[in-house]
Amino acid sequence: MLHCAITERALFPGNEFQRLSQLLEQVRELACTGLAYLQIREKDLPASDLESLAASICGLVRQQGSSMRVLLNGPAEIALRTGCHGVHLPGHASPEAAAQARRLYAQAGRTAILSAACHTIADVEQRSNYADLLVFAPVFEKVLPDRALPGLGLEALASAVRAAQGKPVLALGGVTAANAPLCIEAGAAGIAAIRLFMTQDWKTLLSPPEACQAPAVPGR
Repeated sequence: MLHCAITERALFPGNEFQRLSQLLEQVRELACTGLAYLQIREKDLPASDLESLAASICGLVRQQGSSMRVLLNGPAEIALRTGCHGVHLPGHASPEAAAQARRLYAQAGRTAILSAACHTIADVEQRSNYADLLVFAPVFEKVLPDRALPGLGLEALASAVRAAQGKPVLALGGVTAANAPLCIEAGAAGIAAIRLFMTQDWKTLLSPPEACQAPAVPGR
């Protein structure tokens, strides 16, 4: 099972400095627990602050000697400069954005890992043509502060896997340690989550639980 943790510093308590410190401590722990991917998703940060955070996270991952791949939900230029392994493309991103990211990395002698958000089967069919990894969401109901988003369900996830042309699909949205195995049974290559990776529950999904090596993932 592949695992992708998604950052959201706003969920940590305290002021901005305290939240950033807790986020970096979370990254430090995740870097040596068999995690395949980390997506930096801090869309509210100004470009300069996002670049500083991404550089800190990538430096920390290298310092830990981790094989975890860091993807930036943000500009490919920032991802490349800060040492990220690639870019996560949000739902509104175009195929041209994917091509630009690959081109930027290629010009630097590197290969970009691209993940893409998918919310429909049509999204999966289109984005499987240019992304290495597809994140299908929301699979289960997702409760937001102001509303609840209904989940697409496990049958839709299974359909997404079939439409992905062999590309790995990660299940996102309401994923817990309890329902993660259902996603794998539906054909998903793994899971992505925010809150799950802020707890210790997800470690029960490791095989064996005490393992400290990441599974083989695209982009290695």
